[in-house]
Amino acid sequence: MGLLEGKVALVFGVANKNSIAWGITQAFHREGATLGLSYAGEALERRVVPLAETLGVDFVVQCNVNSDEELDATFAKIKERFGRVDVLVHSIAYATREDLDGLFVDTSRQGFITALETSAYSLVALTKRAVPLMPDG
Repeated sequence: MGLLEGKVALVFGVANKNSIAWGITQAFHREGATLGLSYAGEALERRVVPLAETLGVDFVVQCNVNSDEELDATFAKIKERFGRVDVLVHSIAYATREDLDGLFVDTSRQGFITALETSAYSLVALTKRAVPLMPDG
C-alpha cells in the first residue's frame, strides 16, 4: 500500500514531461493517489493530456487560474467527481515572453502584474477553493 493510497491529489502546473509538477504527479501515482490535473490553454492541453493518459489519469481539466469563474467551475467539477481534496499542488509560474527575454529592469508594469497574479496569487485563489473540500481543512 502506498503512502497516498485513498487520497485525492490535485496538481496544477504540469507543463511537459520535464516539469517539476509532472515529477510530483508521477511520484503521487506511484504512491497510490487518485489524481486530477489541470492545464491552461490548448498548447498545454496537447502536452498534458497525453502525459496524463500514460498514468491512467482521466480527470484533466482546463483552468485559467486568473479567472474566478473558471476556478469556480473547475472546483465544482472536482467536488462532483471526487467529493474532497486531500492534497493541492501549486506548481504554476508564468511571465510574458517579452519580459523574460529582456533585462529584469525593463520588465513592464503590466508584465509584472500578470506574472505575480499567475505565479503567486493563484496559490491563494486555488487554496481558497480547495480548503472547503479538505476533510481536515
